[in-house]
Amino acid sequence: MTRLRATIALGLVLAAVLGLAGATVRVPFVALGDGPTFDVLGDQSGKPIIDVSGPVPTYPTSGQLRMTTVAVTSQVTLFGAIAMWVTGSHEVVPREQVYPTGQSSQQVDAENTRQFSQSENDAQTAALRYLGYPSTVQIGDVTNPGPSAGLLNPGDRVLTIAGRAVTTPQDVVDAVGAIAPGTPVVLRVQRGADTRDVTVTAAARPGDASRGYLGITAASQTTSPANIKIGLADVGGPSAGLIFATAIVDKLTPGELTGGKEIAGTGTIDADGRVGPIGGIRFKMDAARDDGAQAFLVPAGNCSEAVRSAPSGLTLARVSDLREGVSAVQDLAAGRVPPTC
Repeated sequence: MTRLRATIALGLVLAAVLGLAGATVRVPFVALGDGPTFDVLGDQSGKPIIDVSGPVPTYPTSGQLRMTTVAVTSQVTLFGAIAMWVTGSHEVVPREQVYPTGQSSQQVDAENTRQFSQSENDAQTAALRYLGYPSTVQIGDVTNPGPSAGLLNPGDRVLTIAGRAVTTPQDVVDAVGAIAPGTPVVLRVQRGADTRDVTVTAAARPGDASRGYLGITAASQTTSPANIKIGLADVGGPSAGLIFATAIVDKLTPGELTGGKEIAGTGTIDADGRVGPIGGIRFKMDAARDDGAQAFLVPAGNCSEAVRSAPSGLTLARVSDLREGVSAVQDLAAGRVPPTC
């Protein structure tokens, strides 16, 4: 009897220890779930999320255009991970998928902030280009050391590369990528009031020695009297670009683009208006539906995933660029069915 009691007591102690460990010990996983959504046509802390000023006409908006996010829970216990996995409320993934090995959470957060700022700039450029404002391509950064160091300067306007006209940052990528390393490349640039030809010898692109590399980054500079400010605190990453650009178009064009509908969406956008896929679309759609959205703008690259996990009652509109995004919102406002996934 004494041995039985001892065995039971030991079992209870072990169960208590395991229970405590399961409830307190962190595991090398993070949990992805529904994040907050934001109506970018509305306000935050009493100020417009997107504020357009300057000597340009702006127009009233109605309805909602909601950008969506994914919530990341970085401190996950063993029992917490099991519960999330069993209920399906979250996706539990290895920590390095969100916080790459060798990078601190602070470094990842800083990169997300940088990407968010870039998405704001690209959204503005894409929207203004869509509205017909002229744009030019300028050099943003020059890598030093690098093949263009001392030859090209940040702010130089790029007109042609190897005789090929340049009107977008992608034109620069395409032109340079088609040049073999070791080839002298003539760039016609405008520096202030002076137009000159600058010869740069292409180096091998890091990670792809078969393609040319000039060691420059290019950015669109749109000529517009509109002063656009996007203010949204504590959000990171590039996936709000499509919604930002669509909202800017709404504010700068007559009529209420949404027709009073509540529309959400996601997707990166570049300065040319091309929309790219993102992660966590399941959680973004769930959060959008919970917050009242009737339709969701889906990047074309996410369509198959979105169809598999879309919540009931949410219309999915397939979008590959800003023009298609604006057209989809117009269809929804008019009661038409937009191109779907």
